[in-house]
Amino acid sequence: MTPTETRDDGTRGFEREALPHMDAVFRFALRLSGSPAEAEDLVQETFLKAFRSWSQYTPGTRCKSWLLTICRNVFLRSRERVRLHREILEREVVFNEASQEVVQPIWAMLPSSDPEGEFFNAIVGDVVLNAIDDLPEEYRSAVILSDVEGLSYAEIVEVMGVPVGTVKSRLFRARRHLQKVLFDYAVEMGYLDPASGSTA
Repeated sequence: MTPTETRDDGTRGFEREALPHMDAVFRFALRLSGSPAEAEDLVQETFLKAFRSWSQYTPGTRCKSWLLTICRNVFLRSRERVRLHREILEREVVFNEASQEVVQPIWAMLPSSDPEGEFFNAIVGDVVLNAIDDLPEEYRSAVILSDVEGLSYAEIVEVMGVPVGTVKSRLFRARRHLQKVLFDYAVEMGYLDPASGSTA
């Protein structure tokens, strides 16, 4: 088989096995980042990395969980880069020797923005997803992978890189928290009567 034929076969395999999971990867990226624009960037980088590493993938195995693993790793690395960049900027205080004043960098004077808050304000009616999004990342990922994407424990272990006992523990705690939040919301909105335990 020539290199061209191998490359063509790899491209067809990638299109056949990886591309059908693009929607699932986008949903996962959106829940991780909270921003449609950032989710699109995550998906793009995920599939670029997956394509470049396609020779390491075993055809016919769990492509979806492999892609979600790449997506989560890309997200965590980007968050770490943002955190380090912010720490560097926060230490950049310019000292003006002539006036003996401490001058904040221009970036510090810009109004703060909350893209996640703006995004979720637009879909405030989506209470369940909002509740999931409020979970810490490790719990949020476990719930999304299990209850939204339908992955098995073994696949979640592969994506998150933690023991199955940790996965089960995170799912239990996350679901317990969600149950309380959603119960409180149902009572507050009058959907549920806590005294009778029945819906209104």
